[in-house]
Amino acid sequence: MMKDFNFYAPTRVVFGKSAEEKIGELVSNNQGKKVLIHYGGGSAERSGLLSVVRKQLEAAGIPYVELGGVVPNPLLSKVNEGIELCRREQVDFILAVGGGSVIDSSKAIGYGVSFDGDVWDFWDGKATPKQCLPIGVVLTIPAAGSEMSSSCVITKDEGLIKRGINSDLCRCRFAVMNPERTYTLPPYQTAAGATDIMMHTMERYFSKYEDMTLTDAISEALLRTVKDATLVVMEQPEDYRNRAQIMWAGSLAHNDLTECGTEKDFATHRLEHELSALFGVTHGAGLAALWPSWARYVKAKHLSRFVQFAVNVMGVENDFSHPDETAEKGIRAIEDFYCKIGMPTNIHELLGREITDAEIDVMVDKCSRGGTITLGAMEVLRPEDMRNIYQMAK
Repeated sequence: MMKDFNFYAPTRVVFGKSAEEKIGELVSNNQGKKVLIHYGGGSAERSGLLSVVRKQLEAAGIPYVELGGVVPNPLLSKVNEGIELCRREQVDFILAVGGGSVIDSSKAIGYGVSFDGDVWDFWDGKATPKQCLPIGVVLTIPAAGSEMSSSCVITKDEGLIKRGINSDLCRCRFAVMNPERTYTLPPYQTAAGATDIMMHTMERYFSKYEDMTLTDAISEALLRTVKDATLVVMEQPEDYRNRAQIMWAGSLAHNDLTECGTEKDFATHRLEHELSALFGVTHGAGLAALWPSWARYVKAKHLSRFVQFAVNVMGVENDFSHPDETAEKGIRAIEDFYCKIGMPTNIHELLGREITDAEIDVMVDKCSRGGTITLGAMEVLRPEDMRNIYQMAK
């Protein structure tokens, strides 16, 4: 049976080679009077993008302050620094220049500016966001989809606890996307981003609700497109057409479009959060290392869905007499794809060493919050299931 749904995607997307020319106008139209430009490392400066952003704001007569230094798996300490800066400078609009880590850090800052308490309370379940400063994005890394999502994932420095929350309050007012800005991404980052994009849709596609034919078709087309485009740009990094496919897919994969009539699972994402929090690995690579093991762990109970994925997404010939073999060929096919683009298919490949049982115990404890919560929707995972999947993925 199809699940009832409420689709809400308010972000204005300005897409193309001249997209940055609209930054000043977009901030002005959203009543930004004092802006925080939030970004990561030196690439935004070296590429000239920060210079473009500054000139755009200056031409529109909009003052700004800056805060760089966001790292992958963005940290609570940087969020608190941004909250303090925004309060001191009376910032009323945040402009994120970067990828998912910068956007999520911006969202967390936006939540915290008007909150009279510890912003981590939102991720700890002790409080619920009531307000968020308006946020705009100049996207440089297609991967997380945070530019059009309600999601915000932050890592607490103390204890390396990585958690996400969802609220429509943090949905970005606009996203400026120029595929040319992705030409210089390192191949590994391109591949990890594509893996994350595909996983955002796969985590919705693998659902116990299987009656939304149109949503399935959209999901399958998105997955095929990203897979094919990624293979091209790994060899031809300045292929505008295929860079554009990936960039637009990144937004569509996580703005809930591919969830309409279904229910997201996101167990693999939650399991991966513990990997990237504990070991600092790239999120997309961690997803690639875990998903095949999750798939093999749950596929027997959801065989028709895995067969459909194998045939419609991975191009496997359907062996109607042996559906389990068809499903397994689909999993092997995506493992082959990961290998082609330089992604790992297990934790050993990800870390370059064996993960210990003690480390798995730590991840299970954090993931299950001491055994108090479960993961997943298509198949509910309890702590022992989490441990089994980590063990399978070793």
